[in-house]
Amino acid sequence: MTGSEAHEVEARLKQLGVEKKLFADALDWAGAEARLCTGFDAPAMAGITFWSRTNRYLAEHLTDPAEQDPIWKYTARDSILRVVHPSGSHAITAVSGSGGVGDLERPVRSKNPKGRVMAQLVENNTKYERSGQGVFSSRDEVEFGGELDSMPLWFLLYERNDDGTLSAELSRPAKMEGQYVNKWSERLPLFTRTDPGLDIALLDAPDDGGDLDFEVRKTD
Repeated sequence: MTGSEAHEVEARLKQLGVEKKLFADALDWAGAEARLCTGFDAPAMAGITFWSRTNRYLAEHLTDPAEQDPIWKYTARDSILRVVHPSGSHAITAVSGSGGVGDLERPVRSKNPKGRVMAQLVENNTKYERSGQGVFSSRDEVEFGGELDSMPLWFLLYERNDDGTLSAELSRPAKMEGQYVNKWSERLPLFTRTDPGLDIALLDAPDDGGDLDFEVRKTD
């Protein structure tokens, strides 16, 4: 990434009310927490812990009046952990990615399958772009109302690379194919960090409890 491109990313992050250091600190802390998992934990626990702790760090920092002014909101509705900008203009959630996270020359998609709720949020992102209008709402509407579902959602994508490094980007999903988000209207490369020391992408917690598949058999 050239100097001018890096400057453009920094300027865009500022518009969104965040900075690279916030995401770097969140991922570093999540790695430290996930490394506490052992072979006696559930097989996917390290990946779930990394995902959960990253989102928790973002929420704790952005909703703390001592750290942030104005403060953001937080919601775990539909099992999608999101921080919501004070204006209600957008929200951010952290999920694992796959492919070329942080590299604009390579395609990237969500690592794990997403359900019906996430599919609707991605569709709403596209509708928002076509309308050219922002979503602004009262505090109660942001926290409890339907405006949350139509609010533009950004992904903090992270990926452990083959060389053990950790890459991250902040990107806005535009389309899903099947259960994976793989099209983006905007991608902001963030950084490449040192090896988190564990497999962080075994599993993200499901975003939707309503997409259960059952095998139905006819009985005689």
